Amino acid sequence: MGEELEQMNIADLPETASGQQVEASPKKRRGKRHNGAVIEEQPNTIFTVAARLWEVANTLRANSNLKASEYATPVLGLIFLRYTDYRFEQARQQLASEGNADPDEFEIKTRTIYLPPKSRFGYLLALPEDSNIGAAINEAMKAIEEQDTELKGALPRNYTSLGLSRSALVDLLKAFDKIPTDIGGDVFGRIYEYFLGKFAMAEGQKGGEFFTPESLVRLIVEVIEPYHGLVLDPACGSGGMFVQSAEFVRRHNQNPDRNLSLYGQERVRDTIDLCKMNLAVHGLNGDIREANSYYDDPHKAVGRFDFVLANPPFNIKSVDKEKIKADSRRYPMGMPTANNGNYLWMQLFYSALNSKGRAGFVMASSASDTGGSALAIRQRLVEAQVVDVMVAIGPQFFFTVSLPCMLWFLDKAKQQTTRADKLLFIDARDTYRQVDRVHREFTPAQTEFLANIVRLYRGQQPETTQGSAELMQQHFPTGEYADVLKLCKVATVKEVEAQGWSLNPGRYVGVAVREYGSQSFVEQFAKLNAELATLNLQAHELEQRISRNAVALLEVSK
Repeated sequence: MGEELEQMNIADLPETASGQQVEASPKKRRGKRHNGAVIEEQPNTIFTVAARLWEVANTLRANSNLKASEYATPVLGLIFLRYTDYRFEQARQQLASEGNADPDEFEIKTRTIYLPPKSRFGYLLALPEDSNIGAAINEAMKAIEEQDTELKGALPRNYTSLGLSRSALVDLLKAFDKIPTDIGGDVFGRIYEYFLGKFAMAEGQKGGEFFTPESLVRLIVEVIEPYHGLVLDPACGSGGMFVQSAEFVRRHNQNPDRNLSLYGQERVRDTIDLCKMNLAVHGLNGDIREANSYYDDPHKAVGRFDFVLANPPFNIKSVDKEKIKADSRRYPMGMPTANNGNYLWMQLFYSALNSKGRAGFVMASSASDTGGSALAIRQRLVEAQVVDVMVAIGPQFFFTVSLPCMLWFLDKAKQQTTRADKLLFIDARDTYRQVDRVHREFTPAQTEFLANIVRLYRGQQPETTQGSAELMQQHFPTGEYADVLKLCKVATVKEVEAQGWSLNPGRYVGVAVREYGSQSFVEQFAKLNAELATLNLQAHELEQRISRNAVALLEVSK
């Protein structure tokens, strides 16, 4: 992550299958990195502030014995505490200017948590050197929970047993106290998300349980367009789907607090705590429940929700289908025979939607072609005219795995439109910006462009506020939808049936078989597999020879 990419001229960038160009982070002088991109030293930008704070926090962790998983929640808790302190000070000054400083009326008039003096950042920083700073932070968190029942049990209170020295805790407080509040945007929310992403990368596979890359979340939100209504994420992790839904509403000049009601479920208690803090630092409220979504339905979801967004765990093999096989309301398409939870998740999303509801979710690429009982369920979904859009995503978008994935979009309202018998397939595997050698993302312009393809397919006006005008002119010069070879294709249900009910965009958009040198992939794979078999045989023979020689040496030494 710390290495700079070689400077590249735009003419040298490889063209993608859709005629777009892969973007790489340019090399800049004396800069620091944010998500792999070198950025010039600018003391007052959200990204440079977040990067500097991360550097401080990570250095302090490196000088302790803490793992990233042990360090994440306490550090995120301090960001939350600083945000709460900032909101309190803003509201307090406003009330004081109006001649009203009554603590009993504070929350009613400002919709802001009233912070007792011992929960304020200034108090913690002013404590004498011989004080127990960890215990003081614990008390500050406890006081906030007492003021806001939605946060009850969600805030970290392990600062005395964390293993960080007093000086390290003070250094963290001082670093977060310097977060500038005059740089515009959702500074605390963006810093919190930046840290979430960094911790997810540090934790590897476990990090993937609570964090979905922002690029994928933003594309899902742009396609399902959650302007208003009830929003459900039954595998909500740290709440990124909710945050981006709210951001979508704000970008369209509306108030997410008034327009959206957020409901989430999550199996892991610690992850629920991350989610609640994440919502709080973004100024959002949500009903987040601890539940195993396969078996539990705390929100009475069937037929209730306007929008469902999710990144569920892929290919889960431990679901006890005996417990749920009789639940035809939540699993209306039947039980898949394979020991795999993918098609259970899809039915949960489908059944939670009301008659006009939309769903967008991440799924393993293999699920779009799976045979057997999964194929039968997929066929029923297509024939029910609810599968609306399929988007193929290339590898390296996740912090934890390099595999490609698929975005599925369901729309129950399309049954009443001219799209009822149609599906849109988009192949976005060659659309990305290379963040570093092992991570990719969409630029805002690329996200907007992909979402605009869907808007044109629906007969809506495209948006160009994020810089997609050039891409739109290049691929859709008439301003109307048209199939684009190797990028997008509208297919009928009959065409999908002819493809064996496959929902893999590559089957529809006209992507040629990829070549590796002068050989096809199949030929190259067969050759490599044969070479591997030969090497394995040679290794086995060498192992036996070493064993015989060892025995001989032992016999000689007797």
